[in-house]
Amino acid sequence: MAPVQEMSDARQALRAAEEVGAPVRVPETYERSRLLLEQAEGSLSAGEFQAARRKAKEAKALAIEARIRSAD
Repeated sequence: MAPVQEMSDARQALRAAEEVGAPVRVPETYERSRLLLEQAEGSLSAGEFQAARRKAKEAKALAIEARIRSAD
């Protein structure tokens, strides 16, 4: 089954990180998150749902970390 919720969660977490300035304040963490989300989208398009789910979860976790570190 496609990881629709995980993809949505990762996108929302990335947007939240962007809103607090993560691309400028913690660019490395933010960029890793963004790249993982791109990879997840590629996996999803290729029908590789497990890989997409794993990458989306990693992207979400990094985006949350970036948001928290940006807010400090």
